[in-house]
Amino acid sequence: MALAATLMVIVQTRVVHALLYLIVSLLAAATIFLSLGAPFAAALEVIIYAGAILVLFVFVLMMLNLSPATAERERWWLRCGVRPGPIVLGLILAGELVYIVLSGAGAGVAAQTVGPAEVGAALFGPYVLGVELASMLLLAALVGAYHLARRGPDGESRKGAGE
Repeated sequence: MALAATLMVIVQTRVVHALLYLIVSLLAAATIFLSLGAPFAAALEVIIYAGAILVLFVFVLMMLNLSPATAERERWWLRCGVRPGPIVLGLILAGELVYIVLSGAGAGVAAQTVGPAEVGAALFGPYVLGVELASMLLLAALVGAYHLARRGPDGESRKGAGE
């Protein structure tokens, strides 16, 4: 289910449908965490990713108000000349995954229960700089998306530097 939903996120042409498939994919990942005995990670997956982050995606999508002309410009940017790079990287990643599964390299990992107190102590202890940098990166992306989608004085959306 997670793989099928993630594949649909990638191949979907309508953005809202892709976001709905992404929700299904994240909920399937939470189910996987739950079946592996990590209920806290599953709860975080649902609350943070399927809840807060995707709501932010929907708000940004509504703010951008994409038109058919924007979709056509994006199709031109994603012409066939740029596809081989991601395809090669995806095949390399799939090859590594098959190697790990077949060789049993990940089987020796010992399970350890990690509770909310340990996660909080780690996030606001040695990893506090990473957490703050991630929050600043998300804020900069939101401000940048707003700036790019802002309307000019004539009501038309502003043109990018390359047009």
